[in-house]
Amino acid sequence: MQLLIKRLREDAKLPKRATKGSAGYDLCACLDAPEEIAPGQTKLIPTGIALALPDHSAAAFLYARSGLASKAGLAPANCVGVVDSDYRGEVKVPLHNHSEKAYTVSPGERIAQMVIAPVFTPELVEVNELEDTARADGGFGSTGRS
Repeated sequence: MQLLIKRLREDAKLPKRATKGSAGYDLCACLDAPEEIAPGQTKLIPTGIALALPDHSAAAFLYARSGLASKAGLAPANCVGVVDSDYRGEVKVPLHNHSEKAYTVSPGERIAQMVIAPVFTPELVEVNELEDTARADGGFGSTGRS
């Protein structure tokens, strides 16, 4: 499988896995100057890249970098970003500052991780009844586990 990447700016960094065991590719900020994100603020950070997934059976999912989220409180505002297989625009990350301190994103800084995963798009069939299960409609803690 190949993931085609196009640099939209000369200074854009290509996504890169940190180790052989990394599930995600690090995405880097493609900025002309440092960008401050105030507490409670969300800013759309460009990566300077566009991509083409091999087919419609996969999508790119953008997740927080655990270190940036746990140390600085920065994570994607939409929790998980989805890049559809037919999107060809610039990949951007809406970073939200959950902390009480401003954070400055530096040009080239790793801001998110991108995981390529399969997507299932089954045919939808409307029915009058669904098969019953032992759990039925129990949710939100109904299984007794904390």
